[in-house]
Amino acid sequence: MSGEGNMWRLRLPATSANLGSGFDAVAIALDFALEIEAGSAEVFSIAATGRNAESCSRLEGNLILETYKQILQANERPVVPLALQVANGIPLAMGCGSSAAALLAGISLAVHFGQLDWSAERVLDEAYAREGHPDNVAACWLGGFVAAACQDGHVKVAQVKPPEDWRAIVVCPAASLATSKARAVLPACYTLKDVVANLQSVSVLGLAFQQARGDLLGLAMKDRIHQPYRENICPLLPLLLPLVGSNGILGAALSGAGPAVLIVVDKGSNLAAASSAIEKAIFGRVQAEQVVSRLSTAGAKQMIENIAR
Repeated sequence: MSGEGNMWRLRLPATSANLGSGFDAVAIALDFALEIEAGSAEVFSIAATGRNAESCSRLEGNLILETYKQILQANERPVVPLALQVANGIPLAMGCGSSAAALLAGISLAVHFGQLDWSAERVLDEAYAREGHPDNVAACWLGGFVAAACQDGHVKVAQVKPPEDWRAIVVCPAASLATSKARAVLPACYTLKDVVANLQSVSVLGLAFQQARGDLLGLAMKDRIHQPYRENICPLLPLLLPLVGSNGILGAALSGAGPAVLIVVDKGSNLAAASSAIEKAIFGRVQAEQVVSRLSTAGAKQMIENIAR
């Protein structure tokens, strides 16, 4: 991954990881995204629009720029100042893969502007090393439904194209949640019964996506490993799980570590009914926004381009 050009454009899709039973192992790409246009400049600058624009425009503590600088310095390349135009469509700290997108953006920018001869596989490995788990970064980088595992520091990915008819509704509460807080509530060990139940569900999950088996998705997304322990800090989850099996809703799960909830709907014509059911279930209890999305087959790897100016 190297190239020449006056500008560099990235589109990094949002992702939803875990999908219930696939804890730290599976994820799906969605079709709202972090979009960046970058060029070399005299000094660093960010002009941001979209969601959380104020946070995205900050130079200090910016994950994209920190990652960019660290990679260049580690590879003994000059840190070229960048002018970034950022259009952010991914809610921050909601479980929609915003950190994975930012990490991959920083790495990709360093590879390009530092003229590093990195393969797509090395970019993914670097993102995994920084993120700590492979699911979100693999889905963001490659698109589609992914199951990811790690071996000797390398990410191994099985990828399938999700059903074209299926849709997603990501239900985002007003209050965000730090992943570290969501991790802290998990137990140190689990019963054999719970582990076996999750193994059975996740074994069906990938095949349900590959074969468009909506009838299996509710079972496949059932979880005993993380969701029962996160219900108290993710109040949307117990309100929305009972909707599975009605109004075209095939499955529901925390999106990543939460607090947002991913709802999978069987087809676009049922989105209105599903949305109405969601609104009724949460009315007067949790204030939330519904983000409707297709399941994206394209990842950031396919949506990077030079722009001649």
